This record gives sequence, structure tokens and C-alpha cells, in this order.
Amino acid sequence: MADTARKTGGGARRDPRDVVVAGAGYVGLATAVAIASARPGLSVMVVDAAPEGVWKRDGRASAIAAAASRMLARLGCWDEIAPQAGPITEMIITDSRTSDPVRPVFLTFGGEVEAGEPFAHMVENRVLNGALRARAAELGIDIVEGVAVAGFEAGPADVEIALADGTTQRARLLVAADGVRSRLRDMAGIRTTHWDYGQSGIVCTVAHERPHEGRAMEHFLPAGPFATLPLTGNRSSIVWTERTADAERLVAADPLVFEAELERRFGLTLGEIRVEDKPRAWPLGLTLAREFVRPRLALAGDAAHGIHPIAGQGLNLGFKDAAALAEVVVEADRLGRDIGALDVLQDYQAWRRFDTVQMGITTDVLNRMFSNDMAPVRTIRDIGLGLVDRMPRLKEFFIRQASGLSQNTPRLLRGEAI
Repeated sequence: MADTARKTGGGARRDPRDVVVAGAGYVGLATAVAIASARPGLSVMVVDAAPEGVWKRDGRASAIAAAASRMLARLGCWDEIAPQAGPITEMIITDSRTSDPVRPVFLTFGGEVEAGEPFAHMVENRVLNGALRARAAELGIDIVEGVAVAGFEAGPADVEIALADGTTQRARLLVAADGVRSRLRDMAGIRTTHWDYGQSGIVCTVAHERPHEGRAMEHFLPAGPFATLPLTGNRSSIVWTERTADAERLVAADPLVFEAELERRFGLTLGEIRVEDKPRAWPLGLTLAREFVRPRLALAGDAAHGIHPIAGQGLNLGFKDAAALAEVVVEADRLGRDIGALDVLQDYQAWRRFDTVQMGITTDVLNRMFSNDMAPVRTIRDIGLGLVDRMPRLKEFFIRQASGLSQNTPRLLRGEAI
């Protein structure tokens, strides 16, 4: 579906849409695809401030929980993703210092929620984004790249959106999926609760000699967690938390220095290692929007919540937003309700806000508990990890939570149609 623009007195006006999604990351695309596939009569458009094709250069990877993979299968994307997805079959947690000669294992998790279904997969972001874009094209969803939302004004029946290219766009609903520094959230006057951890997450991909056998490892070190997550082949994704000054020094260092520091943490259990891409560091903090909706506007993904990666749940929270918002919008449209009206959008907010705040608090507590080297705290947390490891039912509960298959889950995340 090619988008057209009509000349008006003040410039060009694009054809009206039912839903405009700002942000072409995986949350924005999943929201658009979920709505369009369940309700073909609703016209959906995606606009993204990033230059065309920049997503293809994203070297990061994300943990896709079982519930999210069920949703992607229901949306018609998983068949394209699956051959390039690395299943996580086991999770091992250690607690030590970098200098310790031995890293004792305190907790292990088996990796299946159902027979043959791992609780998570590792997927490279460009693979995930590409599959969602391909499905969006099949559904006739326009994706306009390199164009930011410059402003918007909500009215009784629709929202008028001013785009940075000088055109305007009318829609019944505007979805802000434009990241943790969301401009649309700021434009709407939605306040946030935020604090900086003084940490940055270093991400890169590492090739190694021996196979990882689907095993993920998270080492709790004094500066923060160091996670190795299995990709396809003899490769792993690294998520390495350090104090911000140290992280900036490491990514700016000579590659030999970086690899030497990486090897101290990674170890040689998988043989020699080699960094495949340029490491990058991202500042870490907690950001929670105090409201998720305003008339004609809904926040989704990092625009609504940015959390610490210690539990690997950031993307999966975003997919829950996408699934819940799509379900609310589709059900409202079936009943003849106004999909952008505040009372409709408040159903979405009520569904998602408590879960988001709960996960934000959980990751904050975990980070504060494990990102320190105080002897009494280390003793308490190691005893706690050891007790959990000896309680199969509690471990099973944690696996279900990590897989995204908790109570009150949107239909798409259960693999069901809306």
C-alpha cells in the first residue's frame, strides 16, 4: 500500500489512518502487525525517525521468551526467525569476583516450559526486525523511515500529527514506541520516575572454539552481571555491566585490551574467543512512565518503561505491551467503540501498568543486591540462590515467569488469535 500525500494550504497532508505507530523497533512493528493481522479493516502506518536501513546494522541480540515466540508464530513471523534463533536450554548463575580462581555455581535452571519448547531463544535484532518488516509488507502496512513526529494535537475524533518532513497525518490513535527517551511522551506532558544506576551495559558478539550447547551463563560480579547468551553456531551474545566510566574506557580501548578484559570474565571453557563486532556501551537506569495513555495516545515498550537488563525481560515487557494494546484496540473496534478514546486506552493502562512497575522494582532490587561486593550481602544472596536451587517447584515457577507465561497474559502471548 503506497502512501499518498495531498497538498493543503499549509503543505502536504497524508491520507488518514486508523492507527499511526511512531517507532519501527520490534515493539512498534509488533503492535502494528498484531492490529493489522487481527483487524484488516483498520489502516495502520509506522513512522520512524531513524534513517532508512539503519536497523540492518544493529549488532545486538535479544532474549525472546517462550510467550513472545508464540506470539511471533501467531503473527506469521516465527518461521522466518526460527532457523536463526539460538535456543536457551540451560541457565547457570554464579557469584564471584573477577579475580576468583573458581566460580561456584549457585543456581541452575532447565530450559523447557513444555516438551521441546525452550523457555527462551536468543535472536539477533536485525533478524527479528527483518521478519516483522516482511510481515508488515504482506499486510500492507506503510513504514515511513527517516521521518520523526514533530508534534501532535488530540481532538475529539482524531489526532493530527505533524511530521518532520512538513506533512501532516490524521489518525484515530497514535502509539508512541519511540524508545526510553520518548519525545512523544515528553510532548504529551507525561512525567516519569527515573534514576541512573551509574552503570552501562556493554554489548557485543563473541565467536568461540567450542559449542555452547545452548547454555546461558550469568556471572554476578561486583560491578554488575556479566551474561553470555547462546546464539546460533559457536557464537554468544555478551551483555556486560560495568560502572559507566569503566565501560566507556573499555569500549574505547585497543581491541587487544578489550579482549583481554573480556577473557578474564568469559573464561576459556569454550576455548579461544574472538570479538566479532565493535563493542558498544549503553547507559543503564530505571524509567517508569507515570501514565501510559492520554486521549488518542498510548505508550508502548521502552517509551513506557526502561528497566535494567539483569533479568533479560525488557523486550518481553515490550511484547506484552504490544499484545495487550492490540487486543484492547481490536476488541474495541469489534464492539464499535472509538479505538483512541481515553476510556478504551485506560483498559490497556490498567492491564499493563502494575506488571511493569512490579518488574521495574524487581530488577532494581536485584541490581542493587548483586552489583556490590559487601560480604554480608554476598553471603545472604548466595544462601538464597542455593536454597532456590534445592526447591524444584520454586524453580519451575521462576521458569514460567521468565518464559512470559504468567497469569493474565494477553491472547497472542498464549499463541491464540485475538
